[in-house]
Amino acid sequence: MAKQGNVHTIKRVIQRGKYAVAVEVEATFYPEDDEAYLSAQTCKLLDEIRRRAEAGDVGFLREVGQVFELVEA
Repeated sequence: MAKQGNVHTIKRVIQRGKYAVAVEVEATFYPEDDEAYLSAQTCKLLDEIRRRAEAGDVGFLREVGQVFELVEA
């Protein structure tokens, strides 16, 4: 029998190069521990966001989350 977990929306911040992106994703939490479990599809999306942030694809990043850019002081 499969374990039943509670699904919640959590925020993940991904930083690559001069960009950081805050995205909301679904995670499953099980009663026996406090770990957030992500689906394979969500992990692939986070990997794509990392690649696009490294490439500087700001248009894509804005579509999936809140974008922050490092500025020199």
